[in-house]
Amino acid sequence: MNDKQVTFDDLVSLSKRRGIAFPSSDIYGGIQSTWDYGYLGTEMKRNIRELWWKNVVQKRDNVFGIEAAIITNPSVWEASGHVSNFTDPLVDCLECNGRFRADHIVDDVCPECRVKTKFTDERNFNLLFKTYVGPVEDDANIAYLRPETAQGMFVNFTNYQNTIRRKIPFGIAQIGKSFRNEITPGQFIFRTREFEQMEMEFFCAPEESKKFHEYWKKERMDWYINELQIPESKLRLRDHEKDELAHYSDATADIEFNFPWGWGELEGIAHRGDFDLSAHATGSGKKITALNIENNEHFIPHVIEPAVGVDRILFAILCASYNEEQLEDGESRILLRLPESIAPIQIAVLPLSKKDELTPIARNIVEDLRENFRVEYDETQSIGKRYRRQDEIGTPYCVTCDFDSLDDQAVTVRFRDSMEQERIKISELKNYFNLKMNTNDKKVILLHPYIIMV
Repeated sequence: MNDKQVTFDDLVSLSKRRGIAFPSSDIYGGIQSTWDYGYLGTEMKRNIRELWWKNVVQKRDNVFGIEAAIITNPSVWEASGHVSNFTDPLVDCLECNGRFRADHIVDDVCPECRVKTKFTDERNFNLLFKTYVGPVEDDANIAYLRPETAQGMFVNFTNYQNTIRRKIPFGIAQIGKSFRNEITPGQFIFRTREFEQMEMEFFCAPEESKKFHEYWKKERMDWYINELQIPESKLRLRDHEKDELAHYSDATADIEFNFPWGWGELEGIAHRGDFDLSAHATGSGKKITALNIENNEHFIPHVIEPAVGVDRILFAILCASYNEEQLEDGESRILLRLPESIAPIQIAVLPLSKKDELTPIARNIVEDLRENFRVEYDETQSIGKRYRRQDEIGTPYCVTCDFDSLDDQAVTVRFRDSMEQERIKISELKNYFNLKMNTNDKKVILLHPYIIMV
């Protein structure tokens, strides 16, 4: 078997063909870099969210969830620095009038007309999406769609201190939509103006912040390798240079993935210091501190922030799992080697034919397994074509009912990656797959005041 190097076009073609993602409002010509997720993409995103939530919130003793509003008081974004500092450098090409981020132009060549030309002087372009609250569109009613979920956690810090009955260190985590008016979105679902973030703000004592920054860098990298099963060779951890740091950051490290076009940011783990809580204390005029119980003094906590986009994780997983194999019989197949926890369909049940006597057996198997697993029933086309389709969407297991099943009450289980097969009694299928896909993990991770694994 020879594996083909995946290309950008391979992934986009597969996604459109198999219902992972479609151009949004396609019947009207679409809108730039906006995508609707089909049923397979929707399931994959849901699985990613659940795995992240389990790892960051559910398994930890002192990380708590929040669902903050998308539209907030505009003073939030003034205090956070987004109104004045959340900008990209914008230039216009004097040849084709295209507009681009200045830092994305290589060797003074226009990305659109592909010739060396002159550009306008750089000017700052604010990435905030502006809207209005209420019926009157004037300056008094300006509001913004949030460009990140983080600020909703910062402005609720005191509320959480008063309600969770925990001293720091503790974290607040959130999954939700964010919006950035990117100058040049693109590269499929990698960079879009509307995207879904998974962020956690971990509040800790200033003297412990460096330790926790290192902890979260390792913890997040381990999650990609061990949980999402992304090959370590496709990942790297890169610390930002000083001139790269955002206005709020004391230090930031990116987990980068080797995409078809090269290394790109997958997740950022930022040491935000006390920037955000101090800014909101100043902006609101409210005291935002924590109490040191040892010396009875108040202080402003430091914050460590792991932040990642669901869409980017999905794209990275597609890149890492996509394969085109040349088989020994001269045929080829496309397959996604998705982890069982990510696969949108975990088990496909396939009767060998549409004969009436096989259909009830297959349907009963589907109903029996559906409570515990993501199951699909498919009876159209030849069994070989159905196997190929399931390989292409990443289904780890196929269950085939054949005419021997009428006598031995057993079925054939086919494994996606190896294509090997095993005969299993129908009555044992549920326990069989429970053992195959056992993800029960009762480990609790405590982070107060040191990292303890239980």
